[in-house]
Amino acid sequence: MLRDLFIKKKKYAAIPSEQMRRDVPDGLMTKCPECKKIMYTKELLKNLKVCANCGYHHPMNAWERLDSLLDEQSFVEYDQEMISANPLQFEGYEEKLEGDRKRTKLNEAVVTGEGTIDEMLVVVAVMDSRFRMGSMGSVVGEKIARAIEKAGELQVPFLIFTASGGARMQEGVLSLMQMAKTSAALKRFSTNGGLIISVMTHPTTGGVSASFASLGDYNLAEPGALIGFAGRRVIQQTVREELPEDFQTAEFLLQHGQLDAVVNRLEMKETLSTIVGIHHVGGTEQWQN
Repeated sequence: MLRDLFIKKKKYAAIPSEQMRRDVPDGLMTKCPECKKIMYTKELLKNLKVCANCGYHHPMNAWERLDSLLDEQSFVEYDQEMISANPLQFEGYEEKLEGDRKRTKLNEAVVTGEGTIDEMLVVVAVMDSRFRMGSMGSVVGEKIARAIEKAGELQVPFLIFTASGGARMQEGVLSLMQMAKTSAALKRFSTNGGLIISVMTHPTTGGVSASFASLGDYNLAEPGALIGFAGRRVIQQTVREELPEDFQTAEFLLQHGQLDAVVNRLEMKETLSTIVGIHHVGGTEQWQN
């Protein structure tokens, strides 16, 4: 009938066919876990994996982090071939390590080396949570300690980006010993006038938060990062009190004086360059702390 031409028909969302789903390349789109907005992965990467809608900081791997901070082609890696053994003969540990090596293309949960930020030389260590959840085993501790010592030799600042679930259970007390080793290396470096900048990213927990992560001359963090030693539930059961909703977040720690600043990733390179520049006297081999 004529009147049917003027009646608005209901519009229904088209349901993508299975063929259409198959035609969409894997990884083309990314959904923000915070605001649920779907965006092109390419655009997210251009924005250093920070959600343009809500500011959520998606996890970065070690190489993405280095690319976002250091001058192009300035990075020289240290101790690339070091791999973990299985000192306690923990069942299945070697297979898990090999699986992580293949999946991440890394030999361990930290990448160390030297490079320049705005042409100022620094030694940097970047943890990668994809490898055994960034847990600190013997090799992680050894690589970080060696990097600190190298920064002392070069007389340049030491920067570390932490992302870790804590000590590596498969290595027992040998893992816990890395807390003392790295802390002692930082103490020697600091006593000799070295500049330490620690940037805590999500998550920084356990033995890592209780050792080298918190020993910087400048302690910074990314927005929303989980930072703490024991888990929230353990603390709540121990103190028998309800904890604040934002407990153990970077913002909570800043409010309570445990951080110097919470820095957006998009401003991180500029912030680090400013800090390093303040301590720069004239030439990469002259620094003041």
